[in-house]
Amino acid sequence: MLIIRCSKCRKKIFKYKKIGKGRILRCWHHRIIESYAIRDGSRIYCRCGNRIGEDDGVKVKMNQRSITASGTYMNK
Repeated sequence: MLIIRCSKCRKKIFKYKKIGKGRILRCWHHRIIESYAIRDGSRIYCRCGNRIGEDDGVKVKMNQRSITASGTYMNK
């Protein structure tokens, strides 16, 4: 389980079930356990106003410079 946080204010954005190692380029909706994000149409923001990514219906395309992650990755 990964905790994805805002890179500016360090507040939680998502609790996410990441499978495999590697960068977080997108977050699939069915793997997001909890969301603390603010949604404005298709745009996803942190509570501090930092733009996190964009929702395209099935997944959230993440802005790499806007997030940090901690926790453990799950094996396939």
